[in-house]
Amino acid sequence: MTFSVKALPAALAATVLMGCQPDTPPPEPADAIWYNGPVITINDDQPEAQAVAVRDGSIVAVGEKDDILRYQGDATVLHDLDGHTLLPGFVDAHGHVSFVGFQAMSANLLPPPDGGVTDVASLVKTLTTFADDSALNQQFGMIYGFGYDDSQLAEQRHPTRAELDQVSEDKPVLVIHQSGHFGVLNGAALAKAGITADSPNPPGGVIGKDPESGELNGLLEENAFFMALGKLFPQMDPKQAVGMLKQGESLYTRYGYTTIQDGRSSPKYVKLGMGAAQAGVLKADIVSYPDILNDGVEALMVPPFYHNVDSQPQYHNHFRIGGIKLTLDGSPQGKTAWLSEPYYKPPHGKGKDYAGYGVVDDDKVVEVYTQALENGWQTLTHANGDRAIDQMIMAWEKAEAAVPDVDVRPVLIHGQTLRQDQIPPLKALGIIPSLFPMHTFYWGDWHRDSVLGPERAENISPTGWVREAGMRFTTHHDAPIVLPNAMRVLDATVNRTTCSGQVLGEAQRVDVMTALKAMTLWPAWQHFEEDSKGSIEVGKLADFVVLSDNPLTVDKSALIDLQVLETIKEGESIYQRDDAAAFNPPPALGLAPALASHRHDHDHTGADGCFSPALEVIFHAINEGN
Repeated sequence: MTFSVKALPAALAATVLMGCQPDTPPPEPADAIWYNGPVITINDDQPEAQAVAVRDGSIVAVGEKDDILRYQGDATVLHDLDGHTLLPGFVDAHGHVSFVGFQAMSANLLPPPDGGVTDVASLVKTLTTFADDSALNQQFGMIYGFGYDDSQLAEQRHPTRAELDQVSEDKPVLVIHQSGHFGVLNGAALAKAGITADSPNPPGGVIGKDPESGELNGLLEENAFFMALGKLFPQMDPKQAVGMLKQGESLYTRYGYTTIQDGRSSPKYVKLGMGAAQAGVLKADIVSYPDILNDGVEALMVPPFYHNVDSQPQYHNHFRIGGIKLTLDGSPQGKTAWLSEPYYKPPHGKGKDYAGYGVVDDDKVVEVYTQALENGWQTLTHANGDRAIDQMIMAWEKAEAAVPDVDVRPVLIHGQTLRQDQIPPLKALGIIPSLFPMHTFYWGDWHRDSVLGPERAENISPTGWVREAGMRFTTHHDAPIVLPNAMRVLDATVNRTTCSGQVLGEAQRVDVMTALKAMTLWPAWQHFEEDSKGSIEVGKLADFVVLSDNPLTVDKSALIDLQVLETIKEGESIYQRDDAAAFNPPPALGLAPALASHRHDHDHTGADGCFSPALEVIFHAINEGN
C-alpha cells in the first residue's frame, strides 16, 4: 500500500514535510502572514514559496503555506494574496527623488506615452495652460516645465527663447529637457539668471547663441544649465519643501519601490531629506548621494545620517547618506555624452568629428576617487559615453594604486556606450555597472538612426556582455528622466523593444529572473544592504511588492502590463492600487495645486499644527543655502 503526503490532513502533511511530531509546540505568533499566491523570493537556495510570516517588520518564516500558518496567533493579520504574486520590494539603483518632487510641480512636457507634447506648439500650449491654472507657480513668480525631448518633437530641435516668450514675457519661464542635462529659458529667466550675450561658457557647459547674431537662443547645456537652475529654483517654505519630497516618494511607491535613491543631491536637498526624517514623515527608505563638486558636502558625511563602508549602513527615520556622486559627461540622446568615436549625425552647428565632451579634468577625477578611498565613501559616477568610462577606469586605477585594499563598491551610473573591452577592467576594479536599458524603449530608434548608428546602438546598456563576464549589474530608470516605472525597467531589460516595436540588441537581452535580481537583490548589494533587503529570506526586512501576475510565468511580451497592486515597507502597506483606477496609467504630472495643499496638511506637523522647532531650524539652514 502506498500513500501520498498530499492525501494526508493538512496539519499532518505539514508535520511529515517538516520531519516533526504532531505535538511540536507552535512558534511565537507572527504579526502578519502573506499567503495564497506565488512568492518569488530572489533567494537561489529557496527560489519560490507559498507564504511568508512577519514579526516586528522582519521576516521570520518563508515556506509552504501550511508550515507558515503555524505562526498564526489570535492577533496575526492574514493577507490573502488571492493568487497575486509577492516579491521583494524594488530597490532603486539610481534615481533622483527630490527632483521627481520638482517634476510634480512642473508642467508635464513629456512625449507619449507619459505625456502629450509632440511639437513646439503643444509645448507652448501646455505651458500656457499650466501657468494659468497653477497657483503655486504664480506664487513663486516662475513657470516651470519638465520633460520635453527634442528628439521626439516634430521639429527635432529645442524650443527657443522667443517661443518661450510667447508663454510669458514678464515671468521667467524655464523648461527642462527630459535628460535633465539641458534647459531652455525665456528672456525674463535669462535676465534673472544673470546670463547675457557677453557671458562666457562655464567650464563643462555651453550657453547657446545664434551663430550669426551672437544673441542668446535660450538653450543652456550641462554646467551652464545647472548653474542657472540653482538661481531659478523656487524658494519654498518648510511645508512646501517636505511636500515636494513626499510627492516624489509617493510616485516611487506606486511603482513598488521600498528603497529610493536621491542620486545627485545638493547639500540643500540632503538637508531636506534630513529634515523630513527628523519630522518622521518618510515611509520608504531614501539613500542620498550628494554631488561631491558642491561646496559643503564633506560636512554632511558624519553620523547619524552617514556611515562609511566599514560600518553597517543605518537609516535614521528612513533616510541616510550613502556616499558621493560625480558626473563626468552628459546625455547621449542630447548628444553631449563623451564618446571615443564621433556621433553618427552630429548636432546642428557641430562638425563631423564632434564626439561630445567631458566636464571634469583628469586630475580632479583622480583626486575625488583618492579622497573617497581615504574616507571610505562609496562613489557613484555618471559616465554615459565610452570616453568618459575610459576616464573613470583610468582614475580608479590611479586612486587604488595610491590607496590600496579599500572596497567602496564604486558604481558606474548609466554606461550607455560601455564597450566590451572595458568590462574586464571594470570587473578587476570591482566597479558595479548600473545600466539604463529603458533607453532601448524611449530612445532606441533615435540612438540607432541619429546618435550612434545601427552597430553601436545595438549594444547600449550591454547587460548581456556584463553577465557573460560573470558580473552582477543593476538597472535603473533615472527618474525623473523617465517615470520610475518598475515594469518598464523589467520589460526593457528582458525584451529591449523600441517605441517602433523593433528589438535593439538581441544579444544583450537577459532572462526574467536575472532582470528581477537587477531590481532587487543586486541593487541592495550595490547599497551595502544585501543583509537586510533584496530577497525574501528569514531575518531580512519585510519589504514587499504585490504584482497582478507572476513575471516568471507570463509571456515576456506581457511584462509591461503587470501592475503593482500594493507596496509594503517593513510589514506596513505604504501604497495600495485603487481598484477603480484606469489600467496602468501614467500618473498625472503637474501636481502643483496638490502640492500647495501641503501648506494645510497637518500630517507633517506637531500637535499644535506647526512644524517642530528642530525642523524649522533645519529648513532655515536649507533656505539660507548653508
